[in-house]
Amino acid sequence: MRLSVCIDMLLRDLPVAERIRSVKHTGISAIEFWSWENKDINELEAVANRYQVEIAAFCTKFVSLVDPAMRDEYIAGLKETIPVARRLACSRLITQVGNELTGVPREKQLESLVGGLKACVPILAESRVTLLVEPLNVLVDHKGYFLYSSQEAFDVVREVNSPYVKVLYDIYHQQVSEGNLIPTIQSNIDLIGHLHVADHPGRHEPGTGEINYRNVFKAIAETGYAGLVGLEFRPTSSAIEALEEVVQLLEGL
Repeated sequence: MRLSVCIDMLLRDLPVAERIRSVKHTGISAIEFWSWENKDINELEAVANRYQVEIAAFCTKFVSLVDPAMRDEYIAGLKETIPVARRLACSRLITQVGNELTGVPREKQLESLVGGLKACVPILAESRVTLLVEPLNVLVDHKGYFLYSSQEAFDVVREVNSPYVKVLYDIYHQQVSEGNLIPTIQSNIDLIGHLHVADHPGRHEPGTGEINYRNVFKAIAETGYAGLVGLEFRPTSSAIEALEEVVQLLEGL
């Protein structure tokens, strides 16, 4: 497993160049972030190249996939994002799906979600970019969000049936939503294209909450997962120390 640091959540008090330099100093060689639209892409490209840091993932434009009336706008946003991904040598884009539509049957919204993702597949395949569909918790952080069940997310990805559409399994969000982390990850590892990490409660670094991350990481390693694990937490003290502790936690796995 390789680690990636979300520079929109950690080291936020530093300029972008200093965030990337600080990440590399911890021994981690990949970063990710949320929106690209508020970033200086020239700077990101130059600094990532200078420090030989991979840009592991970032988000495509935030447009609903559960509303069929928004599909063309979603696809236009994806087409606008992919050239940025190519320029940054990034092969993974994160997508949320939008909030639940009031008064619309859930099965209709699922149909729209699957149909929208299927419509994206030719674009993704041509560019060799994987779209990562992220379920989020609705109990603490994202009230009203449509896709909160990991099993529903896996079912959606199975129905889309493309190697270019996978699930972003956020361990924090799924601990809040449903628990059962290790069996769920191990039985669906072929559908997981990326992982996110934070502890619960508080969304702080591993070791501050109820998740036994040493056991979770060991179970992930046992699957042969070769993808990235994104660190997306709020450090309780020094961000650098928290990152170094996660690196140590993975030693020997």
